[in-house]
Amino acid sequence: MQRNPNSLDNQEQPVTPAPNIQQVVPFLWVANLEASLRFYVNGLGFEKTKEWIDDGKLRWCWLQLEGAALMLQEYRPDKRPSGKPGEGVSLCFQCNDALAIYQAALARGLKPQRPFVGNAMWVTILPDPDGYKLDFESPTDAPEESLYADAD
Repeated sequence: MQRNPNSLDNQEQPVTPAPNIQQVVPFLWVANLEASLRFYVNGLGFEKTKEWIDDGKLRWCWLQLEGAALMLQEYRPDKRPSGKPGEGVSLCFQCNDALAIYQAALARGLKPQRPFVGNAMWVTILPDPDGYKLDFESPTDAPEESLYADAD
């Protein structure tokens, strides 16, 4: 049996390049870096993995929580905008168990919104000190608009 020299099995298969974009990391400008660190590190369990210290003061940091990352930088006093920095900004964290995030946030003294079901996902929301809205979401079969019934 002869092979057709123009057939696909004799041609080199196209090579798919490795992905170029690896991750998106929100860069959040904050009014008070220390207050933000208390919220993100002490409250939500993020770990500070990178930092920039300038003139003995922490100016910027990279925070990591499992597969999620954020960068925080404090406004310089003369560069602070007149409005609320986080107004209208939502960060949606896709989780295996958003209810566990809710319980952990409560245990650490935060005040997350009671979880509800929206778009077939449990959703719990926490605003950070600057008004950035953090949505933690995980898939569920519970009926739409269900509210989580915990023991509080």
